[in-house]
Amino acid sequence: MARTFWVGGNWKMNGSVAVIKDLVSKFNASDASSDVEVVLGAPYVYVPLLADSLRKDWAVAGENCYIKASGAYTGEISPEMLHDVGAKWVILGHSERRSILKESDEFTAEKVVKALEAGLKVVLCIGELLEEREAGITQTVVNRQLDAVIKTVKEADWANIVIAYEPVWAIGTGKVATPDQAQEVHAAIRKYLETVVSAKVAEQTRITYGGSVNSGNCKVLAQQPDVDGFLVGGASLKLEFIDIINANN
Repeated sequence: MARTFWVGGNWKMNGSVAVIKDLVSKFNASDASSDVEVVLGAPYVYVPLLADSLRKDWAVAGENCYIKASGAYTGEISPEMLHDVGAKWVILGHSERRSILKESDEFTAEKVVKALEAGLKVVLCIGELLEEREAGITQTVVNRQLDAVIKTVKEADWANIVIAYEPVWAIGTGKVATPDQAQEVHAAIRKYLETVVSAKVAEQTRITYGGSVNSGNCKVLAQQPDVDGFLVGGASLKLEFIDIINANN
């Protein structure tokens, strides 16, 4: 089956009301391909603004969530709250959460389960550090990160999960995995899903690439057979994002 190309933006801790209003007006008027599923991830406080003003053929994501629906968890946001204010997706397992905030594979998997239960779709981020790539254990690391989720979700849940392979050494560094490097890991991820989940899940799950994606490198990456789209950082805060959305045209 043909997998619908998927492009997500991750604004991280960036933006303001003025910046978002200006950017949304430009995105809404753009000639972005209607054949691509587009999702924009924004800081919690801007999710309602984005959900209310963004073009309706695009969706909004939260950038993280907690594992409880409510309670005495000061500063946390539940997936139910994200859903309540208009988010349809949530980004989980990003390397900045794993490395800076020390979130484990198991904690990430627990978040995935709770988010799905709350009716959100999930962008599951996985990827290796530079020293792990140099040690030749990229696939071991990626499989370990996947295993935590595979153990906790049902096979049917994979219809609501997009995998974002983001080599940590390429995030925000200007370094990009070569098309061959990206394809190699994406193909291995798909093969692993086939082995440990099912052939159907392997075939249908979209595996996207993230890591300094921009208008200059997106087209050649998009040509790889197992690259089903992108999770975009800094470039998603610019009109350049439209070029990335249209990379597969």
